[in-house]
Amino acid sequence: MSRATLLTPPADLTQFLAQSSLFRGLPAAHLEAVLQAARYRQVERDAFFFHQGDLAAAVYLLLEGEAKLTWVTPEGYQMLVRFVTPGEELGVEAVLRDAVYMLSAQTVQDCRALTWEGQTLARLVEGYPRIAFNLLDLVAGYYERLLERYQELITARVEQRLARALIRLAGQVGQPTQIGVLIDLPLSRVDLAEMTGTTLYTASRILSRWEHQGLVETGRAWVLVRHLDALAAIAEDVSPAPPSEDLQESI
Repeated sequence: MSRATLLTPPADLTQFLAQSSLFRGLPAAHLEAVLQAARYRQVERDAFFFHQGDLAAAVYLLLEGEAKLTWVTPEGYQMLVRFVTPGEELGVEAVLRDAVYMLSAQTVQDCRALTWEGQTLARLVEGYPRIAFNLLDLVAGYYERLLERYQELITARVEQRLARALIRLAGQVGQPTQIGVLIDLPLSRVDLAEMTGTTLYTASRILSRWEHQGLVETGRAWVLVRHLDALAAIAEDVSPAPPSEDLQESI
């Protein structure tokens, strides 16, 4: 379930926009115009902002909650590409005419977002060229991350990929505690398997071993990284795995 309404923005949203990757560098007057063109949307947990292959109709800027971006391969495998947190964008391809969403965006918590129709944002880009430069930076960043993930799937062992995924999440949403870094997301072992291109069995086996070694603790919807330096050492191990294992564990 979701709903979109006209937005009457509180004053602090101007500063929120100024800190976003999409609208950074815009003067205050331009930010106010961007807000006036926005709508406000609430999407309940486990619902979708959009599905892969849908006509790209709107761009979203997440205000509250978390969402996940997933990709279904031509062979029918689903891969969790990344989590999206407040201040990050969803569906920037809607700026392009007749584009489709390349990924699906599903909420993992109740979410609030600002949204702009694709044509509306395209007009803002024409009026405020700074947004176009920001879009180029965003797209370049997406491309770089996808290349990194693709390289990982080809060259890194499953254990390395899982360690790197946890390190990325710790850096993105981790909360430092006295006993480690808490990744407090609705994060299941299925999610971690989809993030690293492996099976649930393999991801669970590795996590269980790491728990036994005291490196991590896991719950139904969280992971506590107790020794980030140890995971970093695993992540940077460049020793090759047997080819048959990589082929079996990669999507």
